[in-house]
Amino acid sequence: MIVHFDLDAFYAAVAQLDDPALRGLPLVVSGRSRRAVVLTASYEARPFGVRSAMPLYRALEACPDLVVVPPTFERYRELSRACFAIFSDGARAVEGLSFDEAFVEVEGTFEAACAFAARVKRRVGGEVGLVVSAGVAAQKMVAKIACDDGKPDGLKTIAPGTEAEYLAPMPVGRLWGVGPKTQARLAAAGVVTIGDVAALSDERAFALFGKWGREVRELARGHDDRKVEAGRETRSVSSETTFEYDVAERTELRDVLRELASDVAERLSKHGLRGTTIGVKLKRADFTVVGRQTSLAEPTRDAATIFAAAERCLERAHADYAAIRLLGVRVAGITEEATEQISLFAPP
Repeated sequence: MIVHFDLDAFYAAVAQLDDPALRGLPLVVSGRSRRAVVLTASYEARPFGVRSAMPLYRALEACPDLVVVPPTFERYRELSRACFAIFSDGARAVEGLSFDEAFVEVEGTFEAACAFAARVKRRVGGEVGLVVSAGVAAQKMVAKIACDDGKPDGLKTIAPGTEAEYLAPMPVGRLWGVGPKTQARLAAAGVVTIGDVAALSDERAFALFGKWGREVRELARGHDDRKVEAGRETRSVSSETTFEYDVAERTELRDVLRELASDVAERLSKHGLRGTTIGVKLKRADFTVVGRQTSLAEPTRDAATIFAAAERCLERAHADYAAIRLLGVRVAGITEEATEQISLFAPP
């Protein structure tokens, strides 16, 4: 069985945990620069139309009483580690997707997985002070959709054998890999719900989705054999964020990239590190990951240099302008060399 955990409005919830006076207020986590963007909006801010990846000035126009707090990535990592330790206790495998989201494989019956998810929710609330939603199913995609359906503070369970019935009435856009443009094209062809996709013949599935037709149809029928894959740590410094809504607009992604590059640069400087390899990671709506990286002639910890290199990688990784749900920046090729290269033309 698989449980999908997602910490509700994580960055905003951390701010409210650390400052109880912020609870119940419309709040966003964002930088303060001219190009600052919203990294996360609290649930109180969302009725105003405020969302992640939105330029901060637009968020303030939509909600003049909006409270803006700066990101504290070290604190996010600290609390994320505490939550992941709870996710891992009694689990067979944990696949982290970001600071605040993970797939967990659980040994045993459906009922045992439901009890595990309920126990994790209680422990995260009691030991860490945050709220986590959970979805339980026999497949990754169904567990993720169930978790989203239960938000906020939900625990939604889909018993084995009921997946197709659960998915059938949902809009086709809930399927992994079906973005707004594809959804509009399918609607024009009379395919509106996931149940419509499940009923497609082989020929019709190929005509609508190409070589992925059968795979998409099987997902619509609740058949997903993808496994929970525990990741391996590498010698690098990275920062990433998951969007509340899939984002395709390159300008918005670039602004978020700048925030992430600044965070990575700050952490490198704090620990006296530099790196020569700059990379970006994009996670699409279907959870497929695209990455690109480039190497520099000299190791760096400069935010502008990291951003410029990451921006070039973004242009290569996002050539199709597809909507994505996660964006990350990574610096590898780490060295602890502490000396700065001095220009002959620098002032004394």
